[in-house]
Amino acid sequence: MSAAMKSSLSNNLQQNVSSCKILVVGAGGIGCELLKNLALTGFSDIEVIDLDTIDVSNLNRQFLFRKEHVGKSKSQVAKESTLKFNPDVNIVAYHDSVMNPDYGVNFFKKFKLVMNALDNRAARNHVNRMCLAADVPLVESGTAGYLGQVTVIKKGLTECYECRPKATQKTFPGCTIRNTPSEPIHCVVWAKHLFNQLFGEDDPDQDVSPDTEDPELTAEAGEKALEKETEGNGKDLERKSTRVWAIENGYNPEKIFSKLFRDDIKYLLSMEALWKTRRPPEPLDWNNLSDATPSSATQMRDQRIWSMKECGEVFANCLGKLKIDLAAQGDDGMLVWDKDDETALDFVVSAANIRANIFGISQKSRFDIKSMAGNIIPAIATTNAIVAALIVMEALKIINDQFDKCTTVYLNRKPNFRKKLLDAGRLDPPNPKCYVCSAKPEVTVVLNTQKITIKFLEEKILKGDLGMVAPDVEIDNGMGTIIISSEEGETEENNEKLLSSFGIINGSRLKCDDFLQNYNLNITIAHVEKLEDEKEFMVVGDMAELQAKLEENSKKKEEGTGAALEKSKEEEEDDLEIIDDIEAMETGPTDTSPKKRKADELDCTPTAKKQKKSVGGDGDADIVEIL
Repeated sequence: MSAAMKSSLSNNLQQNVSSCKILVVGAGGIGCELLKNLALTGFSDIEVIDLDTIDVSNLNRQFLFRKEHVGKSKSQVAKESTLKFNPDVNIVAYHDSVMNPDYGVNFFKKFKLVMNALDNRAARNHVNRMCLAADVPLVESGTAGYLGQVTVIKKGLTECYECRPKATQKTFPGCTIRNTPSEPIHCVVWAKHLFNQLFGEDDPDQDVSPDTEDPELTAEAGEKALEKETEGNGKDLERKSTRVWAIENGYNPEKIFSKLFRDDIKYLLSMEALWKTRRPPEPLDWNNLSDATPSSATQMRDQRIWSMKECGEVFANCLGKLKIDLAAQGDDGMLVWDKDDETALDFVVSAANIRANIFGISQKSRFDIKSMAGNIIPAIATTNAIVAALIVMEALKIINDQFDKCTTVYLNRKPNFRKKLLDAGRLDPPNPKCYVCSAKPEVTVVLNTQKITIKFLEEKILKGDLGMVAPDVEIDNGMGTIIISSEEGETEENNEKLLSSFGIINGSRLKCDDFLQNYNLNITIAHVEKLEDEKEFMVVGDMAELQAKLEENSKKKEEGTGAALEKSKEEEEDDLEIIDDIEAMETGPTDTSPKKRKADELDCTPTAKKQKKSVGGDGDADIVEIL
């Protein structure tokens, strides 16, 4: 502890700081600043956990890392660098996921408090639940450019991280992505889907081929387009996945380019109804790409707009490199797109700009597309430093048993009317209807029991939306019917069965238990034939809330104009495409008052059973989406 710090803290607080054991989750942008602050404040027993390795893109703001550390464990290098500030600190570093079953309730119980510096919703939900189960205070934090936030979570005293619903990610109609893009982001989403179709996890919802079921097309128009495709063959066209077709053609750049940017575009042009009021797309020829470069004041590769010829060359080079990377993963392997992998990013930049050029959409620089593809708000090192200091200030109050003085602190972009950048607010009490921290956690899930499988319930609803890690599910029917077990293989035969096959109907109740999180949840099933906007399910607080929402939607429809109703009908028929995970985000809980802001993160899921190659992987905790 520095002399200045000693003079600032009472003897009793100094003793408490020196003797308490704390856990830091995340060693990225905020985590680096936080570890340094903790060591200099006098904390002598610190444990830090982070799954990520150091990427070159981290070096401009995660100051504990240097060029020679690239590729090494963030937590381990952060430990070594922090010890240079205070060699007397005992630091234990874990290069692992905090969601690993090894870090259960007993692991969390040994800490006086936990500090989050995470980058995704799933991990945040998990740490929130572990701290509630262990009854350990949690200090949450988040930054977004020049904005920042710090808050305290304490079981029974404050709202938890999940007390208030997080906003859903922005979606685009599938037909817009595949047929009629009109904005640069549509082309970026399409390019990321193309990456997955060629090298990543095959998802039919991310098809990049023209959509013959576009709501704007009449059935006759769609049929004519299909007829033109098979014209002259004398037989039905054999359908192949994009991946299979590419493999059969050896990932030949010219063939893939011609298929995507010439043949598919001509096919779209055959859907004449789409171009009555739109500028029709213009197919490109592999052998006749323009080398004209849009005017630009800079010659930096990341900042300038590439010519079509350069885009084609980059596209071809990336195909070759990614083909080799994919082969190295084995027969069942796949690649995972990451904004910090140079080849993966260049592939999306080139493909997105080629498609943008075809549809007359403004092209974007590599820098811009990286931000769009990762939904990135640029990280500011100064913001991280301020937020890390605020975390320590709240931690000192907790250690000194001054919970009544803890606050939620906001760092604003501009000074408020008092000419201050920092704005403190009260900690809100727990939400009595929270499905995580309330006395009897309950939630209603609206779905079609005759279409939803047990596997979908487990992966998409329980793990994906409700944040569980290893759920066990029993039907509350007096017979103890177990439909999902966390023990591998026990209920695997149920995966493809429909909920209705187990007698699950409207009003059925499911008892869910996650042993790892020490979390129990009762789910009431509300059966409906169809949800609006083609949603597969919806999670609501209770039946009364659902009924109110349905009545509100019904009232809006009655009051809508004919044009609005037609637009609503069109949107309901669209397949929605979701922009892939906001990749590096962090936040703390907030309320909905105008004064407060809510920051949120994107998705990190437990390791999939299939072998994946993570192309890069930043894991920063300094980029968020402010809502």
